Amino acid sequence: MTALPPGEERDDDDAAARGRDGDGPGGAAVSAAPEAAREAAAHDTVEAAIRAQLAKALGGARGIVEAAVPTVAFTICWITTEQLKTSLIVSIGLAVLLLVVRLVQRSTPQFVINSLIGIGIGAVLASRTGEAKDVFVPGIVYNAAYAAAMTLSIAVRWPVVGFLIGSVTGDPTGWRRDPGIVRICSRLTWLLIAPCLLRVVVQFPLYLADQVAALGVAKVVLGWPLQVASLAAMVWVLARGRTPINSGPPVAGA
Repeated sequence: MTALPPGEERDDDDAAARGRDGDGPGGAAVSAAPEAAREAAAHDTVEAAIRAQLAKALGGARGIVEAAVPTVAFTICWITTEQLKTSLIVSIGLAVLLLVVRLVQRSTPQFVINSLIGIGIGAVLASRTGEAKDVFVPGIVYNAAYAAAMTLSIAVRWPVVGFLIGSVTGDPTGWRRDPGIVRICSRLTWLLIAPCLLRVVVQFPLYLADQVAALGVAKVVLGWPLQVASLAAMVWVLARGRTPINSGPPVAGA
């Protein structure tokens, strides 16, 4: 092997040092690497990426409990007192308390805020109409709208679960180039639609019949337990496949 002149060795060493320090082209490329690319590298399959994103979206066990607490509190208070104002105060008070705990712990308050917004809108409606059942209107409308939007996304072949893949690969629409991924995302989107439709089918008749206590029980039972069941079904579907992630364009002739 031919030895390089001393000056060239020093040049190579200087270039490597510049790359490590981020001053040279190599260092700039490394420092500018997008977060999405690093996250994609952590998941070697589409299924693994979706599982990770779903777990993040649900907020874990704590997020699920925090979403259910205000409804449980309102329902118990209404059954025992039949006082709308008292039930609303207890429900909103608990939601605010959960939010304060999150802020003190410096953890994400996203799921508590979502719950607080829902119960807050319901409280405004119920206070104006004087009907306790109107507390549940936002949830019924939300689930109906969510189911309709997701069904439309499947119909136009843009299933919403596909965007979970896009958030990992850094290419929001690249997943549509793979028909296999589109099919997987469509099946998973149907599994997200099912709980929403079931909630509307069960709760809307109870709303029309003025069954406030039954509405509260149905909202809790069809809330996180049904969501967990839906997630379990999605995990089962995902566990059966190993579709490799490919964020780039398809290779010609492949």
